[in-house]
Amino acid sequence: MTHKAEIAKARTPRLWLPCIVFLATLASSSEVPSAPAEVKSPDLDLILQHLEEVQHQDPAQSRPYEVTREYKVFRGYDKQPTSEVMAQINFAPPDMKTYKITQARGNSRGEKIVRELLDRETESAKKGRGSEINRTNYDFVFLRRENFGVVPEYVLRIVPKRKDEYLLRGQIWVDASTFHVRRIEGVPTKSPSFWIKDIHITLQYAELNGMWIPVSFDAIATIRLLGQYTLAGLNIRAADPPPAAPKHDP
Repeated sequence: MTHKAEIAKARTPRLWLPCIVFLATLASSSEVPSAPAEVKSPDLDLILQHLEEVQHQDPAQSRPYEVTREYKVFRGYDKQPTSEVMAQINFAPPDMKTYKITQARGNSRGEKIVRELLDRETESAKKGRGSEINRTNYDFVFLRRENFGVVPEYVLRIVPKRKDEYLLRGQIWVDASTFHVRRIEGVPTKSPSFWIKDIHITLQYAELNGMWIPVSFDAIATIRLLGQYTLAGLNIRAADPPPAAPKHDP
């Protein structure tokens, strides 16, 4: 073997070593990254069980109260309300709810729309548990988790089990720690009135005087022959009703 051949033979392993390292690096970089671990959905039946228990324990189910609610009615995309209506709503357990319009300004159509919706609310109270958010009235689907500020919530789809104007098809937001319903959004399965062609309702709930009740009511409705109206209702005061005057024997 010549001197040049010996040199070439000695260099050959050194040339292959970088090639082997390069190929190994290339193979490792082409591996498919592992998929992130799937987030497990919470137990839906357990959520619904807690939700129903909390509803039945709520003092708003068994305690009389009085709410003063302010409504503003907007036509189409108007920035200023066409009507402003003030109403007093009284609840007497177990299922009696009444209302009284205490003030109305602006277009009379706005007051008519408010009365239509308050009629629906008072009639719904008479249904008792027939209009509650529970497994008797609805089917539920877990959709996702969300945060309301720093409060974690479960978002569930609600599907009515029957066609009823007092049941909504839509979504609810459930507080993940207290299991109170914080928000309801949807459309009635049946129109509440001949004049209301369709309506999308949003209710926000919060604690007032130790009771968990709606504090805001927003609706977008299409009124036959009149077009689209937006209604924004806000509870500005909640209190125990004044005591009944004592009866005197004649």
